[in-house]
Amino acid sequence: MTSLSELRFFATPPHACSYIEDQQATTIFADPAATIDTTLYSALSAVGFRRSGNHIYRPRCQTCNACVSVRIPVGSFRMDRRQRRIWKRNLDLTLTRRPPALTTEYYDLYERYIVGRHADGDMYPPEVEQFRSFLVDGRAEAAFYEFRDAGRLVSVAVADQLDDGLSAIYTFFDPDDSKRSLGVQAVLSLVELTRQLGLPNLYLGYWIKQCAKMSYKTDYQPLELFVNNRWIATDRAP
Repeated sequence: MTSLSELRFFATPPHACSYIEDQQATTIFADPAATIDTTLYSALSAVGFRRSGNHIYRPRCQTCNACVSVRIPVGSFRMDRRQRRIWKRNLDLTLTRRPPALTTEYYDLYERYIVGRHADGDMYPPEVEQFRSFLVDGRAEAAFYEFRDAGRLVSVAVADQLDDGLSAIYTFFDPDDSKRSLGVQAVLSLVELTRQLGLPNLYLGYWIKQCAKMSYKTDYQPLELFVNNRWIATDRAP
């Protein structure tokens, strides 16, 4: 079994950053041929790595450190007034854990979400193979947490179960059901699931101050930021 000290990493050539205009980015990837078990994957997440499909990666840009890994210490988290309203509004939803799968129902919701919310992003236009490689193919730790309204699928939160928490990979939901604030509901539900599992952290991926689409992550307080190779707690937006 590969250990963290033995693991090899590979860097991409500089490429256009997906989040900051006119910025060049470099990404390092864990060796895709290495055997990475849950313990090693958890150790990588604890030092700022992230998963996309089969790849475990971390930004390492020479002239920029804007990408900051963030996580919610669920034992300390308390909903604010708006979050409590959203939680109560969605108590009628049913939540079920499923294995990752490519189904017509999942993909149709994903396609509507990308077209409705991210037509200006690099995931547009949505494709079946994109869905499969990003969310279905990957690791045994992954699950689809599906939310239903009287049987109708309205949201799916994709998350991995690590040794020290859940790692939120992606969420897609009905873009026309704005009154429910389904993105917020998904995060709040993953916080509660993490607590129920007796685990300390919900990893939210990267936060970039200059990226408006990531600003929602600072709504969950207290929040921990991975800065200078250590986790720093904050109880307010940085």
